[in-house]
Amino acid sequence: MQGRGEHSDDARRCRLAVNRRLWLASALLPLGLATAPAAHAADDGPAEVVADGEEADGTIVVTATKRAASLEDVPVAVSVASGEAIARAQIRDLKDLTSLVPSLSMQQLQSPANVNIYIRGFGNGANNSGIEPSVGVFVDGVYRSRTAAQIADLPDVEQVEVLRGPQSTLFGKNASAGVISIITRLPQFTPGADLEASYGNYNAQVFKGLVTGPLTDTLAVSVAAGRNRRDGFIVDPDSGQRSNGRNRWFVRGQALWQPGDDLSLRVIGDYGLIDEVCCAPVNVQSSAATQAVLAVGGKVNAPDAIYADQAWWNFDSTNRIANYGFSGQLDYKASRFKLTAISAWRRLTSATNQDSDFTSGQMLARNAQDLTLSTFTEELRLATDLPGPFNALAGVYYFNETLDQRNAIAFGRDMRAYANLLVQGASAGALSVPLLEQVLGGLEGDPARYAGRFFASGQGSNERYRLRNEAFSAFFQGDLKLGGALTLTAGAAFTSDTKRYAIAGTTTDAFAGVDLDGRAYAPFRQQLLAAAGFRARGVNPQSPAAIAAFAQADPQGYAAVLGRAAANANNPAANPLAPLRRLQLFPPYVDVPNAVEPGRTHDQRLTWTARATVMLNRHVHAYASVATGFKASSINLSRDSRPFPADQAALEAAGLAQVNQTYATRFAGPERTTVYELGLKAQWGLATANIAVFDQTISGFQSNVFTGIGFALVNAGKERVRGVEVETVLRPAPGLTLSGSATWLDPLYHDFTMSAVGDLSGRRPAGIPALSFTLAGQYEHRLGRTARLFVRADFHHESPVITEEGLPGFLDLGTAAAIAASAQYKRRIDEVNAALGLAPGARTEFTLWARNLTNNRTLTKVFDSVAQPLAISGYTNQPRTYGASVRYRF
Repeated sequence: MQGRGEHSDDARRCRLAVNRRLWLASALLPLGLATAPAAHAADDGPAEVVADGEEADGTIVVTATKRAASLEDVPVAVSVASGEAIARAQIRDLKDLTSLVPSLSMQQLQSPANVNIYIRGFGNGANNSGIEPSVGVFVDGVYRSRTAAQIADLPDVEQVEVLRGPQSTLFGKNASAGVISIITRLPQFTPGADLEASYGNYNAQVFKGLVTGPLTDTLAVSVAAGRNRRDGFIVDPDSGQRSNGRNRWFVRGQALWQPGDDLSLRVIGDYGLIDEVCCAPVNVQSSAATQAVLAVGGKVNAPDAIYADQAWWNFDSTNRIANYGFSGQLDYKASRFKLTAISAWRRLTSATNQDSDFTSGQMLARNAQDLTLSTFTEELRLATDLPGPFNALAGVYYFNETLDQRNAIAFGRDMRAYANLLVQGASAGALSVPLLEQVLGGLEGDPARYAGRFFASGQGSNERYRLRNEAFSAFFQGDLKLGGALTLTAGAAFTSDTKRYAIAGTTTDAFAGVDLDGRAYAPFRQQLLAAAGFRARGVNPQSPAAIAAFAQADPQGYAAVLGRAAANANNPAANPLAPLRRLQLFPPYVDVPNAVEPGRTHDQRLTWTARATVMLNRHVHAYASVATGFKASSINLSRDSRPFPADQAALEAAGLAQVNQTYATRFAGPERTTVYELGLKAQWGLATANIAVFDQTISGFQSNVFTGIGFALVNAGKERVRGVEVETVLRPAPGLTLSGSATWLDPLYHDFTMSAVGDLSGRRPAGIPALSFTLAGQYEHRLGRTARLFVRADFHHESPVITEEGLPGFLDLGTAAAIAASAQYKRRIDEVNAALGLAPGARTEFTLWARNLTNNRTLTKVFDSVAQPLAISGYTNQPRTYGASVRYRF
């Protein structure tokens, strides 16, 4: 800055060096429960970077409580993955982090935009844009409300902090299960660059880089960009097309203005694009419906070839997801307080089209969605830095989001023939689609009314959903130090969340508009009941002579058959056409808002935290805490959004009920979480240990389960998880770092009577392994003055666990059958990752790497096959990947 003297410039250089140490420390020093750390002095290439990044006591700076503090001083269960550990482990996006953090689990479903995130077994959010995740994801303090906006290639990462348990007091909106906080590198006032290129199997190509430096002595900038592409590992044997690949890129620019020690402004702009063919499931269990698929010319894999990485489809399932936005963070520091303001605007557009019958047959011609999500957030907080025993943090947070979504699904050219086979199977060959069209039309007065219309190509459903979400929260947290060894913490947050939504749908599915219980069809139902009665007595109902002979031989039996048929002709419970209801895929809608349903929810809640921290000695801290969390109602923005049963009478009175009206949920009510936790954190320089014991419950958990033709969104009554988490890091010799982390969980549904498969009370929730752990090691050896050789490996294990509590498609066989259908398929993870690197100089590093080295294959999820009764589909994990990379830094 002009006018400054030489001494001022020297002071400024000193200050910049100090700031740089603070920000680089967490990225360059290997610490954290689940990271695979590097040795202290060998983390980075240039000697000056190593010196700046080192801390004598190995301290990692985290922002878990929205204040910069060492990991061991933060009385919260938090895991840290440093940028260096992420780079050396070849972590490409958020779901790869599960190999570093055992309490974290992620499942990618039918699209890159559909990833469920779980912490300690709690989590949801994918498959329905109206459901916000229970795990909040923040990037540089900015909340990302949907999984499509969260998945990225982790550009210019400083570190990733995973906070376990409810964090609603400080992080506010939708952090009832935990928080993932991604912190990227600040622009530097020293010129530098970090460039990487990688090539691997499946033609994987990754290019990314960061360039940073000063424009003036008060303004520094950085630009990061990357490209990530890979061929899919699932192949269609007929076409040779591939699915489950990668094709994405990003660019991110930052500017940091620091006119003095007391003021800084950070501005960030980013754009990322995903354009991928994804995600193909495999056939896990066949049924008679699967045979019908084969009969119309469709193909699926055999159930004994789940891991052959082959699947069939008749068009590529495409996903084009753009995610971009701007944010600004202003920090002003006075002598006794610090003021922080963060403003952000983000936009997400997602255009997808999926071959959702998951076969090479064209039962479905499309399943398309166009989604636009615009979000504005504002946070203002004040933190004190008083000399006395008490300090506090207070702030307010505002969230405003609009969502506009359009969906279209349509039958394909093979649907009519496929449905005809299912109708014949459901009626033991007595019915066919042409016969239904002729008879039902005739009973309505026109035999040609439905001719050729049932399951015709192009018929389907079109929907539009709009959502406006506005939320406000105010929070306060205070720390009181007593006697130097004891700190008491108390905090509270009040959150108000309002959602206004509109749902409009039209259907052209002719068969779904037919009331199979309608009185006009009573003669047909009576005829079918009589035929079934004759068949039960061994009489061929198609033979008039056989029926006449039976009437003459057993007139009472003959009369009983006809009498029962006549008595039940209008009895829905005995309707012989009832099995065909599962083929009425797209019944008419009741639009919202309407005279009965206002299309609005409003939730408000006070959440709080109470904690006591004791410094047992200068190396060991212990804490005890109680915390509560809150997540507002989630809206069912899907074609399965149906009025609540409680609204049935009012809808019928208002004349709004439709043909084949079903009742389910428009939204799921709020989630409320409580956790009791005891923790111990120890730091001895050469070793660290962190232990947490907890008892966590969530009331009203928002469960979203696929039923084979749609989704059931309901609230669970009460779910409880008890557990123990252990994290250790040991440096027994120069250059050698060993780490281990383990999580033991004991979950239980205390009350879940209204699940999609019946009463699950007293059962273990799906997808939560009893034991998961990661063992990691890294050894780094110097070869002369600047050259280095390193080897690292980690082993991640998750004990066997079912992926679904049950499969609703089997409910016709009873609740026990629905539960048993999924229980036979379990996920077990035993994954080895490894890397071997050579740095011939201070700036360049070559690495050979492999993920899932032993090619451990497992099913990550099973579900009812789409419109294939009693068949099961599933998603498989990624096979072995390996490659080589080169990295250059200065």
